[in-house]
Amino acid sequence: MSVTDVQKVITRAHHEEWARVVAALASRFGDLDIAEDAAAEAFATAVERWPADGVPPCPGAWLTTTAHRKAIDRVRREKKRGDKQREAQMSYDDRPEPLGPIEDERLRLIFTCCHPALAMEARVALTLRMVGGLTMAEIARAFLVRESAMAQRITRAKAKIKAARIPYRVPCEEDLPGRVTGVLAVLFLVFNEGYLATGPDTDPVRHELTAEAIRLTRLIRALMPQDGEVAGLLALMLLTEARRTARVSPSGELIALGEQDRGSWDAALIAQGHRLVRERLAAGEPPGRYQILAAINAVHTCARDARDTDWSQVVALYDQLVRIDPSPVVALNRAIAIAELDGPEVALSSVDRLEDELAGYHAFHATRADLLRRLGRSQKSRAAYDKAIELAGNTAETAHLTRRRDQLGQRPSR
Repeated sequence: MSVTDVQKVITRAHHEEWARVVAALASRFGDLDIAEDAAAEAFATAVERWPADGVPPCPGAWLTTTAHRKAIDRVRREKKRGDKQREAQMSYDDRPEPLGPIEDERLRLIFTCCHPALAMEARVALTLRMVGGLTMAEIARAFLVRESAMAQRITRAKAKIKAARIPYRVPCEEDLPGRVTGVLAVLFLVFNEGYLATGPDTDPVRHELTAEAIRLTRLIRALMPQDGEVAGLLALMLLTEARRTARVSPSGELIALGEQDRGSWDAALIAQGHRLVRERLAAGEPPGRYQILAAINAVHTCARDARDTDWSQVVALYDQLVRIDPSPVVALNRAIAIAELDGPEVALSSVDRLEDELAGYHAFHATRADLLRRLGRSQKSRAAYDKAIELAGNTAETAHLTRRRDQLGQRPSR
């Protein structure tokens, strides 16, 4: 195997095994700093040794074992060896640990990272780092803050977990309903980072993140089968993931929903998502945010052709969503649907009213650019595309916006 092939294996192993290694170490040592540092050292060792020694038969097991040894070495070097030495000895103890309602270390890691004692931004950032394996730079771009500030935020979150002795476990069954809302919000953020990555130096679509978010949401669904929002989030993820292979062209450009090859969508995932949406409709309960978003996606994936989309139904669902989530991003998405139903002029007036709140959001300028293009206002459309390209971080989206801008023709001479 060539050095390049080994590097690809290591990259794939990082995508697939990072959360497993961190979760296993956190379970043994009860310390996120030790878990993260030892995992990073294990991957660094793999980068050094695998090209010379060859890729081990079970990369995940090799990484976990190596990380455990690194962690044990660290706790032995600590000056205060009492409790930490006993923790190191526990790493050799194969007796089963008491588990929560779901026996999955990564899920326990998520509930720890999403503990309500932490601020929501800290929960999301910590989960993206500890579970998703994103770099500090990628998380900082997602939050629109400096990398140093994000590093401090994550450090403070880990310190609070340690100081408050937040348990590393899935909550007991009676506490789950109150805790699951925060977990769903974090999983949705993780899924979105995979669905459309924020970093310019990463793959535009990160399947390992969307797959992990779906897997963990399935676990929560199995635990709480009657919770409508859990079902709604799972349906939303499945219907979105079904379109993944059609979203980026071979040249690396994002393909808009209306231009995608619908024959390449994953029919099995769509069927699962539609079934969950129908189950929630049959329940007759007022839907929450995720259930409505799933229903919107169900309308899109029901249409065999983009021209067959029931836009009146989409707008009606957005009207319902605005009542429970009156955010400017929801209003922007509703305006996109209005453009298909009532025309770009009506939609543009709604979009322009959102400028003060969404001036730093690339999708706002991309939407304005498209509406202005459809209205024949090329100069203003070009300016809006320029701003959207400046703010967009995803390479596939940048390529799409650049092509649409360039289709407007050359900039007029002065």
